[in-house]
Amino acid sequence: MKSTADKVTLIGAGLNGPLLAILLQQRGFAVELFERRPDMRRVRVNAGRSINLAISTRGIHALQQADLWEQMQSIIPMKGRMMHSIAGELTFQPYGKNDAEVINSISRAELNIALMNAAEEKGAIIHFKQRCTAYNPKTGEVRLRNEDTGEENIQGTKVVIGCDGAASALRAEMLKLIQFNFSQQYLDYGYKELTIPAGSNGDHLLEKNALHIWPRSNHMLIALPNIDGTFASILFLPFQGADSFASLSGKTDLIRFFEERFPDAFRLMPQLADNYATNPTGAMVTIKCFPWQIEGRALLLGDAAHAIVPFFGQGINCGFEDCSYLVELLDRHGADWTQVFAEFEKGRKVDTDAIADMAIENFTEMRDRVADSRFLFRKKVELAVEAKYPDLFVPKYAMVTFHRIPYSVALARGAVQDRILAELCEGVDRVENLDWNKAEQLVHRGLTPLEIQP
Repeated sequence: MKSTADKVTLIGAGLNGPLLAILLQQRGFAVELFERRPDMRRVRVNAGRSINLAISTRGIHALQQADLWEQMQSIIPMKGRMMHSIAGELTFQPYGKNDAEVINSISRAELNIALMNAAEEKGAIIHFKQRCTAYNPKTGEVRLRNEDTGEENIQGTKVVIGCDGAASALRAEMLKLIQFNFSQQYLDYGYKELTIPAGSNGDHLLEKNALHIWPRSNHMLIALPNIDGTFASILFLPFQGADSFASLSGKTDLIRFFEERFPDAFRLMPQLADNYATNPTGAMVTIKCFPWQIEGRALLLGDAAHAIVPFFGQGINCGFEDCSYLVELLDRHGADWTQVFAEFEKGRKVDTDAIADMAIENFTEMRDRVADSRFLFRKKVELAVEAKYPDLFVPKYAMVTFHRIPYSVALARGAVQDRILAELCEGVDRVENLDWNKAEQLVHRGLTPLEIQP
C-alpha cells in the first residue's frame, strides 16, 4: 500500500491504541492518540490496571507485525493449569500437546509502556489527560477536555477510531444514533487483585510455569507468575450472598475465609489483608453492539466494540487481532475507509460474539469443573484423539489459543467435538479402553479437515 498523509485520531492509549498506532505508522499514516489517564510511565499504575495478561498466538502475531514480540523480556510461559485442592493436593493439566503450546504471562503495565514507547518512536503523538467528551460524525470533530484544567478543545479529523475500552466515550456518542444496537451483561461476580510475594531469594514459591487455580465451585482464586518471583493473584467471588465480597466484612472474616478455602495460598500471602483493603473490587461485563462504524469516519475496536470477561485469556489477544485484521484490510484496499470499516465490522462481529460466549462458558469450567475427575479424564481423551487425528480433531482450547482459527469456527467445531468426546467417554475410565473404531467413525463423520492459519 502506498504511503498516505491521512491523519488518524485514536481515542485511548491503553494496549490496542498504541499497537494500532504502530501498525498505522508503518503504513505511512500520521497518528495522534488521546488518553484520559495520566502517562503511566510517569505515575504509579493504579491497582487493577496491573493484572497480568495471558498472551498467546493471536496476540503474538500482532506484536510480531509491529516488530515488538522479540523485544518482550518479562514473559513467563505457562504450560498448563495447576489445580490446588483444599487439602493442598496438586493436579497439573497441560494446555496443549507439547511444550510449544503455552500461554505467556506478561505484565499489563510493562506491555503498555513498551507499546507507547514504540508508538512514539514511530512518530505517533500521544496526549495524556485528554478525555473525549463528544464526537460530531457530520464534521468529524472530536471534543476533548483536559482533566487537570478543565479546558476544552476541538480536534478535527477525517478518521477517528475508538480504542477506549469497555466504557468507550466514542461508543457513547454512537449510542445516540438511530438503530444502534447495544447490550451489556454484567457477571454477578467481581474480582480483587492480590499478590503472592517472592521468596527470600527472589524465587517463585509456586511452580513458575503454570497458571495456578484454586477452584471452589462458586468462587476461585488464580495466580499468574511474574518475572520478579511474585505472582499476580486474583480472587473471584460473587458480589452478594454466602462466600461473597459482601460476606467478607472485615479482616477477621477475610482471614477465616482464606484459611478455610485456600490454606496453602494463605500461608504465602503475608500482605493479604492490606492487599484486600487497598485494592478495588472490579466488575466484569460482556458488551455487544452494532454497528461498529459510521460511514468510514468512525470505528470502534477492541473492548469498545466487544468487551468480554477474562476467563479464556483472550481479551488482549482478541483486541490485538482486531488491529491485525484492520491493517490487513488497509493493505488490501488502501485508505478506502468506508470499505475497510464495513468489511472490518462484518468480518469481526461473528467472531467476537463467539469468543464472548466461550469466555463465559470457560468461567464455569475453571470454577466448577477443572477439579472434577471425569473432566480431567475427558481432557486426556481429547489429547489422545487429537494425537490420532491431528488434521481433523483440534481441541477447542487449542483452536482459540494456539491457532488463529476464527473464533466462530472454533465455537462450532468445539460443539461437534464435545459430542464426540461425550460418546467416546461414556462408560470408559481409561484411555487404553477407548473404542477407536467408534472414534474413527465419529471423527470422520462429524469433522472436515481444518484449515490452519500460519
